Amino acid sequence: MENILAFLGNLPWWSWIILILLAIVIKDIFFNKKHTIKHNFPLVGHFRYILERIGPELRQYIVANNREELPFNRIERTWIYTSAKNANNYKGFGTDRNIHDSQYIFVNNAMIPYKLAEDHPNFEDPYFVPCAKVMGAYNKRKKPYRPASVINVSAMSFGSLSARAITSLNIGAKLANAYHNTGEGGLSPYHQKGADIVFQIGTGYFGTRDEAGNFSMKALKELVKKNPKIRAIEIKLSQGAKPGKGGVLPANKINDEISRIRLVPKGKDVISPPYHRAFDDVSGLIDFVEDIAKETGLPVGIKAAIGKKKQWRELAKLMKKRNCGPDFITIDGGEGGTGAAPPSFADHVSLPWVFGFSEIYQVFKYEELTDRILFIGSGKLGLPASAAMAFAMGADCINVAREAMMSIGCIQAQKCHDNTCPTGIATNNKWLERGINIQDKSVRNSFYFKNFRKELLEITHACGYEHPCEIMMEDVDINLSDQDFTKNLAAAYGYHKEKVPFEGVAALRNCPYLGGHYNREDIDKEKVRY
Repeated sequence: MENILAFLGNLPWWSWIILILLAIVIKDIFFNKKHTIKHNFPLVGHFRYILERIGPELRQYIVANNREELPFNRIERTWIYTSAKNANNYKGFGTDRNIHDSQYIFVNNAMIPYKLAEDHPNFEDPYFVPCAKVMGAYNKRKKPYRPASVINVSAMSFGSLSARAITSLNIGAKLANAYHNTGEGGLSPYHQKGADIVFQIGTGYFGTRDEAGNFSMKALKELVKKNPKIRAIEIKLSQGAKPGKGGVLPANKINDEISRIRLVPKGKDVISPPYHRAFDDVSGLIDFVEDIAKETGLPVGIKAAIGKKKQWRELAKLMKKRNCGPDFITIDGGEGGTGAAPPSFADHVSLPWVFGFSEIYQVFKYEELTDRILFIGSGKLGLPASAAMAFAMGADCINVAREAMMSIGCIQAQKCHDNTCPTGIATNNKWLERGINIQDKSVRNSFYFKNFRKELLEITHACGYEHPCEIMMEDVDINLSDQDFTKNLAAAYGYHKEKVPFEGVAALRNCPYLGGHYNREDIDKEKVRY
């Protein structure tokens, strides 16, 4: 043995490399029973799998041009990154987009833009763009709520996103006076850093369930009482990534913290069914909404991705007949999002946002209900031109998820589903998560929201309007095909948006139901705790 060790110790370094490669070849030929490529092409086959693994990164940074990548191309990501850094997000030498592409958006500017007076709120604060509608005003909820920002953080649960990512988003939302939707995973301590909260209730009733896993009104009331920053409740019927599909929270992922936040037992798989157990039909959904609103005093809304319209028509008819129902409706796009899903669902189930929203808005317009509902768009709308189109179609607010993630460092690695997100955002890996600098990322998130609102407002003024709610469907054209050329949104989707009652931005500033920190505290002088 000593002679063998002495012999091996005297071998030159390159001999060790040959021995290691030889060992890999022997292993591939004689012991590999799973991979045909490695068996038939020992050693060389490994390079094939390495290239396959890093293929997305190679295409993203080397192969693909600025317009090719999906879901967000390099042009879109660059605008988000530079806006989040509060750097120069301008570009020179004209557009390099293919403006003849189908679904390309053209905003029709006015000959004479809207002119700000020196006493106008936006003259002093170019980022001030609150929602024109008040949640819960029509149904006379005890605690109506006007979102202080038309752009807000969409539903992303703690667990799907890391603690540091959620913390960064919440502090960023606070700095930007935006609200933060919790997602269906319950209200974590990381959601409680100062921003307004929209608390989401999913089919698993996480954070609001009893020991049997059923919805508990008592648990919800206690949660709302302890957390006055919860300004509205959202009942999730479905989401764009996997509408109509439930999920499983494996027992090995349920640690003490997850168990405490979601009110689930440790050591046991937890099922989130594709349906709600608290109600069985559309009438039951309205009852559920009204019960929650009565017990909490908060505005209550619903979120869904859109497929069939029959039950939506039934909902609209019952809301008109009973004179009650959801205060807001969040329409999610079938483009998917941060939620992990089978490709068959992410690629094919539910309509893209632009089609889903246009159909549902028409359902409620037919019943003359659009004035009592605050419509929220969610589904790849996190760029100013897309937001302008959404407002023209009838949206009152925009929720952003993936774009908000990019503002705190997401590189579109598309590893959200396997716990290996290299930026530490969509993972529970503590080593990867540790790379997130909360103080830096929260400020970047706030600048993304502020610069988004500023640019959206500039587009609005270019159209001759004071607030995005005034943008109408005739103000935006969309490319349909080579044959049809372009049509305005009204011609393309067959309806006209109802005008939103609007008395001016100054009136919004003085609203007693305005959320965020306006009229309550000077956030610039407050030391942010995280």
